[in-house]
Amino acid sequence: MAMNLRLTEAETEALRAKAEQEGRSMQEVARTAISQYVADRPARLRAAIDRVQVEDAELLDRLSK
Repeated sequence: MAMNLRLTEAETEALRAKAEQEGRSMQEVARTAISQYVADRPARLRAAIDRVQVEDAELLDRLSK
């Protein structure tokens, strides 16, 4: 499926630099980044939940009563 992705000049330059550094195309670097982001979502969600449980433990305890 084709898709247009609009990036700022700074994002384009960062992507170009990363692609050149790794000897890959900009498309390949972007697709890899998207795949990693999607795959890492469950871990990021779990970390956020854990952080809320720790930081708001007192409030959560009061709300449960």
